[in-house]
Amino acid sequence: MTPSSEITNMSQGEKIKAGLIWTSQGLTLLQGVAGQERAGGLQVIRALCTMVGHEVTLARTVTGDSAWDEISPLLERALVLMDSGVPEEAVGHLSKALSKTTGILQRAMTFLMDRDLL
Repeated sequence: MTPSSEITNMSQGEKIKAGLIWTSQGLTLLQGVAGQERAGGLQVIRALCTMVGHEVTLARTVTGDSAWDEISPLLERALVLMDSGVPEEAVGHLSKALSKTTGILQRAMTFLMDRDLL
């Protein structure tokens, strides 16, 4: 862990956290929609989840922090559930990903605070 990598973990983590919340909320809202509107909404939510996955990959690549490796499989499972016609089941995997992201953020914040950098 270096100050630079932990600052990147914090900035990427906040972006990923927001994306996970938006994706989960979108799936929750989708439950009240039917027909073509539902299909279109699901495409948008799926694209958002994919973009969040790209941000996770970027965070892992830039920081070298293996903690990000635990999040990608959760996002992949969420996408499979969306593609399988049960998007509401994906919320649980997104919640786990959010919890892991929050843990990375907490660790980064503690590291930076201990060094009076935050």
